[in-house]
Amino acid sequence: MKIKKVNSKNRHKIINKSKRTERNRSANKHKQENMSTQQFATKALHSGHDTTQNGGTRAVPIYQSTAYVFNNSDHASNLFSLAEPGNIYTRINNPTNDILEQRLASLEGGIAAVVTASGTSAIATTLLTLLRAGDHIVASNSLYGGTYNLLNVTLPRLGITTTFVDPAEENSFTDAVQENTRAVFIESLGNPKLDVLDIEKISAQAKANKIPLIVDNTIATPYLLNPIKHGANIVIHSLTKYINGNGTALGGAIIDAGTFDWTNGKFPEFTEPSAGYHGLIYSEALEEAAFIAKVRIEGLRDFGSALSPFNAFQIIQGLETLPIRIKQHSQNALELATWLQTQEAVAWVNYPGLETSNYKALAEKYLPKGQSGIVTFGIKAGFEAAKRIADETKVFSLLANIGDTKSLIIHPASTTHQQLTEAQQVSTGVTQDLIRLSVGLEDVEDLKADLQTVFEKITAGIPAS
Repeated sequence: MKIKKVNSKNRHKIINKSKRTERNRSANKHKQENMSTQQFATKALHSGHDTTQNGGTRAVPIYQSTAYVFNNSDHASNLFSLAEPGNIYTRINNPTNDILEQRLASLEGGIAAVVTASGTSAIATTLLTLLRAGDHIVASNSLYGGTYNLLNVTLPRLGITTTFVDPAEENSFTDAVQENTRAVFIESLGNPKLDVLDIEKISAQAKANKIPLIVDNTIATPYLLNPIKHGANIVIHSLTKYINGNGTALGGAIIDAGTFDWTNGKFPEFTEPSAGYHGLIYSEALEEAAFIAKVRIEGLRDFGSALSPFNAFQIIQGLETLPIRIKQHSQNALELATWLQTQEAVAWVNYPGLETSNYKALAEKYLPKGQSGIVTFGIKAGFEAAKRIADETKVFSLLANIGDTKSLIIHPASTTHQQLTEAQQVSTGVTQDLIRLSVGLEDVEDLKADLQTVFEKITAGIPAS
């Protein structure tokens, strides 16, 4: 995409046109959907798909095209200048992806969304769109290992640093804020620590410091929790997990609440003419949709983390059954966690829905409909025994994923979090004896029997098979 210079008069023309088009397309449309009285399950099946605009198709079509024909050069120019809505190139927008974006924004209560190639790319695109060299992040320490590594190792190479804090400590986020802090980042339900964060309190700390709160809501899903209702400004998902739900497609999503004031003086890239988009002033042209528009027209364009239309279609199929699946995941997980507490080989069990959980009160506040499908526990025999359980179960599959309809198992200390020091592992909730289960939709009695078989071998001292 070529960058063209515009004079002040033309810049205002572009801005005025943008107000009538891009903001209306990406924000007001979603506001209308959010005002609907339809319930979650209905929105999950219908939001964003206007059958009259898609050839009368009842199923969402796959628009498997890299680019789109312009009516003429003036039409092309209008699309590039945001003077009218439309499709240019699938790296930036695509009709199938657009339906998924509208549906996710509706379910999370945001004004608009952008989908990406993976959950990690959603996080990276968000932060690289928002931040510049010299900026600082305050993050909860109970993060997925890959996210922790991005913040702790990769971003510092670009001049963006992070302070990790214990979210359970009073005012920990406020105490860590520096003059150059430009984002607060948390997971609503930590992976694999499974700590339920008090989003309202953390949001109040971020708001008091004029900093956006970014919440990764992957494990909870929008069915169990809407962080925007509790003060989040940006919500991120790995669509690969529960939303897709069957292990067939990678995807990520960035959802903008439209509630953050980008004109508060801390974010000049939103209030000054953009050299990356012919002098556009995002806060003037797009107002409440400034961030999500910048993610699309600069973030996707420059970083290229586009979601393929086929994967968007796959993820839509999963999203349509999310309400039914996540309720069963939660039910199975609670029953299995309760059973694990009775097992002689087990040292401890962590699941937010348990009466004994340190997060029970927060779970009742934020996750009253269920606490999702992740369970962690420790084995008394320690590191090698934990690895053995992951190796020898038959129904549980040993792999690095969560949220599948099938049950999954992993030993994080030797896999997903092995790049961290032991102290860092402990801060993220990973101990040497910890086993993470992603509880699927099988009959829970079969899951118990699968684990029981290995427990009995370990307790009896039978050598590994």
